[in-house]
Amino acid sequence: MWRKRRWVCPDPDCPAGTFSEDCPQLVRPRGKLTTRAVWWAISQLHREHASVAGVARQLGVDWHTAWNVIRPELEAMSKDESRFAGVAVLGVDEHVWHHTPHKIKDKGPKEMTGIVDLSRDSRGKTHARLLDLAPGRSGRVYQTWLSKRGPAFTQGTKIATLDPFRGYANAIDTELGDAAAVLDAFHVTKLGVDVVDEVRRRIQQETTGHRGRKDDPLYKVRNVLRAGADRLTTRQWDRLQKYLPSGDPHGAVWLAWQCYQRLRSVYHLPNLTEAKKVAENILATFHTCPVPEVARLGRTLRRWKDQFLGYFTTNRANNGGTEALDGIVELHRRIARGFRNKDNYRLRMILVGGGLTHPELR
Repeated sequence: MWRKRRWVCPDPDCPAGTFSEDCPQLVRPRGKLTTRAVWWAISQLHREHASVAGVARQLGVDWHTAWNVIRPELEAMSKDESRFAGVAVLGVDEHVWHHTPHKIKDKGPKEMTGIVDLSRDSRGKTHARLLDLAPGRSGRVYQTWLSKRGPAFTQGTKIATLDPFRGYANAIDTELGDAAAVLDAFHVTKLGVDVVDEVRRRIQQETTGHRGRKDDPLYKVRNVLRAGADRLTTRQWDRLQKYLPSGDPHGAVWLAWQCYQRLRSVYHLPNLTEAKKVAENILATFHTCPVPEVARLGRTLRRWKDQFLGYFTTNRANNGGTEALDGIVELHRRIARGFRNKDNYRLRMILVGGGLTHPELR
């Protein structure tokens, strides 16, 4: 308990007249909660997946009372440039922060660009940190964010991972010219899965004249075709051998599936030198495939050749940590039942994503 005294100046010409005692270690000036309560609330948001409404309820105050003392601390931490020091591996991905542009016009663009620190420790492990969420999804947004960090940051970044989006690639080439750009393994593998689905649907239409139905052979194996060959059970192999010949008389689906398996295998081979040779063979052959969807994939990979092969020269650098943090961000958006203010959203998500540090933050 603190008995806060109010002082009165006897001088009639005093411009202040009265003033109250201040104790910044206990309560910030004009603060309504003690600093201990504020940092307890921030820690609950950070570590216990709490909502602002939840910590306000436990403290016996209103939501606005709690957030009005929490937000200044988060803003101060977000402006601390020291949190960008030591970043050697950088990840980027788009993020949708709201889905109601027709209801709340002042929310602005629904996309944001998430920037993540994917640097490895001395043991080679990655501890992903969400550095920032920049409004918008474009190469200019990413390039502007990088340029604001200054030359010390950009020169220290040695690896930059990304999904196959040309805007982000252009920003990396412009601001991180010395960094090795690496195409994310998940997105490359997904391109292969999408090719198999496209070929299956095309052959389905050509052979039956309609979309897949439960009794159609290709429809029966649609999920099996998406799996890796090394993960198929004996029963799944039997299903492929039973239904694929009748549903795929010319072998287009089978060929597309084999190409997908070969593309997938480069990320599972234990020897990176051998894996790179397989990847180079893919670049040399896929674009000549008689299946048009596979040939298109081959041309896409050839356009991203350096970024595709970068995976094998950077000790398997990937965007997995970025995708993992996106799941944490989505969790906290659901906990809060959505957000109306993008600035509040940004601060909350950088906090839970580990991008803010402070001695009092536990």
